[in-house]
Amino acid sequence: MIQTKKNQMWLDEAGNKIPFNRLTKLEVTREKEVAKILKDALALNKKLIDFKEAIRGATEKIISEFQAEKGLETMGKGNVTLFNFDRSIKVEVSISDRIEFDDLTMKACKERFDQFLNMNVDGKQEFIKEMVNDAFSTSRGKLDAKKVMSLLKYETKISDVVFHQALTLLKESIRRPDSRTYYRVWLRDDTGQYKNIDLNFSSI
Repeated sequence: MIQTKKNQMWLDEAGNKIPFNRLTKLEVTREKEVAKILKDALALNKKLIDFKEAIRGATEKIISEFQAEKGLETMGKGNVTLFNFDRSIKVEVSISDRIEFDDLTMKACKERFDQFLNMNVDGKQEFIKEMVNDAFSTSRGKLDAKKVMSLLKYETKISDVVFHQALTLLKESIRRPDSRTYYRVWLRDDTGQYKNIDLNFSSI
């Protein structure tokens, strides 16, 4: 709530009414300037949101016209880099699928991996145990999705039944709660290097 000189009584954070004539000059100035900062910040945020939507529309138009020109029904899902004619401008469209894991299923998965390691890994194969334990190490209580998912590449390399049971549980535990699209705009400088124009779209 922004308060001005028109308000004879101002409310503090506890909801107490304070007469305007009891306020200091600093308190009045701070109220005015903070209100201006908020107004400008909201306006800039709105412009960024609108600009992000404009980029989305422009890139989707380019991709759609490319599909039509090449006779493609779909482009599939993935990252795309777009250039202007002389390649001085680069626009990157990056799609990120956030991966999470069902806790109970992952506990069962870890138990199966432990069974496999206890039955099959000897001193000469200690690296396998390190690989699995590293994949299930946590940071701030969370698993590193990339490390866990990397275990799937051994599906065709290890034929052990218990190992495959663990991988099946791993697949069943995967959750993809959302997908985010990121846009980055680059401009090539006089040295031929692309410099990112920082727009900080990540949280919008």
